[in-house]
Amino acid sequence: MRNRKPESFQRKRLTTAVMIAASTVLAAAQASAQDDVLEEVVVTGIRASLESALNQKRAADNLTEVIMAEDIGKLPDQNLAEVLENITGVQITRTAGIGTGVQIRGTNANKVLINGADTASAGGGRSGINFEDINASIIAGVEVTKASEAKTIEGSVGGTVNLVTIRPLQLDDTLVSARLQYEDSSLSQASAKPRFSGAYGDNWKVGGGELGFVISGSYTEQAALSFRPRTDRDNLSSVDGGPQDFLGIQFLLQEQEADIYETTNIASTLEWAPSENLKFFLDVNYIDQQRSREQYRLQASGVSFARNLQAPDTFEQVTFDIGGQVQTFPAALTGTIEPNLGVDDDDPNLRFSSETNSRETENQMIRLGGEWSDDTWTVSAEYASSSADTTTPSFNTTLNFINPNCPLDSGGSNDNCVPFIYDLRGDSLSFGINFDSPFAPTVADLTNPANVVLDQVDVSRNTQENADDAFRFDVSYNVDNWGITSFDAGLRYNETTSKFNAIRDRIGGFSKMVDSPNGLLFEELLVRGPTNYGDSDGRELFIENFLLVDPKRSFEDPEGTLAILEAALIAHGGKDQTLDLSSDLNQFYDIDEETTALYAQANFESGMLRGNIGVRYVDTSIDSRGYGPEGASGERELQTTSGGYSFLLPRLNLVFSPTDDVQIRFGIGKDLRRPNFTDLNTGFQFNTSENAAVALGNPGLAPEEVVSWDLSTEYYFAPASVVSIGYFHKERTNIFGSDFEGALLIPNPDQEGLFYRESELTGGTTCPGGGVFNPQVQPNVLGDPAYAGTGVEQVGMCVDITRPGNDSATTTQQGIEIAFQGDLSSFEDRLGWASGFGVIANYTMQDFSGGAIEDCTSGRGLSVLGALCEPRGLLDFSEDAYNFTLFYEKYDISARMRYTWRDDFRTQDYAGGANSSGSSTFSFPVVTKARSQLNASIGYAVGDNFNVVLEAINLTEEKIVQRCGSIEGPTCFVGYPDRRITLGVSYRM
Repeated sequence: MRNRKPESFQRKRLTTAVMIAASTVLAAAQASAQDDVLEEVVVTGIRASLESALNQKRAADNLTEVIMAEDIGKLPDQNLAEVLENITGVQITRTAGIGTGVQIRGTNANKVLINGADTASAGGGRSGINFEDINASIIAGVEVTKASEAKTIEGSVGGTVNLVTIRPLQLDDTLVSARLQYEDSSLSQASAKPRFSGAYGDNWKVGGGELGFVISGSYTEQAALSFRPRTDRDNLSSVDGGPQDFLGIQFLLQEQEADIYETTNIASTLEWAPSENLKFFLDVNYIDQQRSREQYRLQASGVSFARNLQAPDTFEQVTFDIGGQVQTFPAALTGTIEPNLGVDDDDPNLRFSSETNSRETENQMIRLGGEWSDDTWTVSAEYASSSADTTTPSFNTTLNFINPNCPLDSGGSNDNCVPFIYDLRGDSLSFGINFDSPFAPTVADLTNPANVVLDQVDVSRNTQENADDAFRFDVSYNVDNWGITSFDAGLRYNETTSKFNAIRDRIGGFSKMVDSPNGLLFEELLVRGPTNYGDSDGRELFIENFLLVDPKRSFEDPEGTLAILEAALIAHGGKDQTLDLSSDLNQFYDIDEETTALYAQANFESGMLRGNIGVRYVDTSIDSRGYGPEGASGERELQTTSGGYSFLLPRLNLVFSPTDDVQIRFGIGKDLRRPNFTDLNTGFQFNTSENAAVALGNPGLAPEEVVSWDLSTEYYFAPASVVSIGYFHKERTNIFGSDFEGALLIPNPDQEGLFYRESELTGGTTCPGGGVFNPQVQPNVLGDPAYAGTGVEQVGMCVDITRPGNDSATTTQQGIEIAFQGDLSSFEDRLGWASGFGVIANYTMQDFSGGAIEDCTSGRGLSVLGALCEPRGLLDFSEDAYNFTLFYEKYDISARMRYTWRDDFRTQDYAGGANSSGSSTFSFPVVTKARSQLNASIGYAVGDNFNVVLEAINLTEEKIVQRCGSIEGPTCFVGYPDRRITLGVSYRM
């Protein structure tokens, strides 16, 4: 990460040195204690799972990390993303506190398999099934392949994640287990949510051989809440007789995300072995998830009018280090924003938005196959079909507050002046209503339905249908000659499809009171918003009295809610509008991709050396369908754009074992990453926001190519213990980026320091200054002053364009991974109760160089910083990260505490509807500051069958801070995820 503080750098290196020293001392002590072990001890629980995982890692011919469940339904974390965070080189991102994204070796470009078969994604991405869709309780183990073999399915840059379910023919006894839990969220006002999971499995001797069956399932309800304030200070301000060229307040936002998950998971397997040489299997997995989001946004809009009228009370100095140019500006820190009726009689204003951006996904997977083997041959065949059908219903409403202590706008606008006070100290981004102002509304005013009007209603029910059907045939021939143990070869054919249909419509975007129904006409829909925003950090300055269109009712009864709002429109008069949900042909896409892959691989072992060498050939063809422009008939027809590519992917893995306890690994190979479906489509979407860029697709986007090599050493000094260090290196070409074209910004002659964009009156619809004409934009501060006095309401303007592209230069990535795992169980005679302690620790240090993709200033970023460009590099990439887990297992007690730390990283994942196309973020990805998190759990075995467990996620409620421009730039986004406590009891027969 650029712009690192030297003291931070030294602190992390010191932490690493301490971890390595502690690992070495414990390893030496554990090794010397082996002579004192006189009898074999059968272990269970944490130590058993660690030992099983290490045995699999140790036996693998390629670099693979493994996590095994302690028992049925007992992976170390409730969330699969958080499970993976235990692995060296893995970091995760969270949405409302829930782990949703996984970066392996600094990249999101990974694949997720179930029992070795591809899975379909819920959205337009290519990684596979979403981690928040699967309850970890149905997963028996997780394998992360960092160095691929020729037989490994292509498509990953960082690693391939394989989720393994229970195999019934491997059961030694009848399996019966059940678990009941309740989880409570510290910030949510909902009650504790239940979750239930259970499993049954057995195998039997039958007349036709051996039959095994297992089924596991879970039902989960979960509430996750996050507060996310936003402040834009991205425009230069000057006050007559006061400060010059400071960053004033451009926008203020108070946002809450409240996600309610309801998830059903079922995983079942039937295995039949008619003989010792023949086995058949059928896997069926089913996932149904409904995630309802009750989100609100309180917007202090129109505050920018006061930037040059009123100076802040205090400032802070913020620094931008971009493109080698360092600039420092004073930025507003505390102050008030007062209405000035002589300049603007409707700003600043207050808006209340209620959003239900939800997701309903049904995922099904069937895997059917068989295997025959004898002393010489192994032949297997498999058919796998995975589908993900997703609907994303949303019902979003915005109300404008009409302050009765301000006169109505003379132009009939439905904005009305509200005084604000802000205090951004300590990264809090706090703001509220300035009740000391003579213009201040009362609490009763804020919650009076007569003081709100309907601004707009956005309704959508988009659908995404993804499917992956694959057939594979594999053959292995045992040679056992000249050091060659076997030859493997295989064929895999799969067809992947993705179809997206945007179904949406909008009422309003009203700007005039004459068109805006008063809240009294739909009073039955209005509820008071949550009052607990201060629970996040104890803040006192926030807005806690406001009205919303009930998000719960909007989600559960959208038709009834809409009917009431449409009736209010009719009763009010004004514009005659009703909702007509229909497909947006601009956004529609239907992509069909066919891939044939062939591989050949030789496996060898001679003395202290073993491994494999092989090559994989991949041939892919793509058809991307979308609607073209209107033809002579006035109708739009589907058009197909076709393409394809072929790759040869060589791969080599070596394992050298100079002693029984030491392994030196080397791997080198080539892989590819396919573009996301959303990047290959020919569709696009118009947004009503003037700052939203139109994102175009690119069916000609080429796959990313990556050549990786690894070198590592592992020392297994005890059955469940290891210390290792490894180095990895990647050469990445054709990395996906985004080409940007900005719409022209023209200085506004009527308001100093403000700009406008080309409209039909100034540039027409061809946008000669750049960008593309968006006919749906409702202009705000960038509205064309040419419309003033014409009596015509402006709709539409030129906006920015983004388009996916391939980086023409190579990006080099390299890193060091250090891991330690060990416990004190061998010292029981000496330490007694303390011998139950153990440690799992890992540290990753990585960096990158190269790449030609740049982000350049546009819009307000250009006006503040000037014409600057900076290489984009790798996003969501932390240079340093570590995990430290302390566990204890003895006397029927099983406890674990994990501390995770992740360094700064640059990302385009931020809050509040912001964007980097010329506004909000100064045209650059934001920097998420380094963050730690503490998770803990403790369980107690009650007899042989019952276990009681208490778990805590994010114990210290660590916030997420994002800076704009660079690490020392202004804080622009903050996230406050909740602390989640889970109490449960489990039964195992």
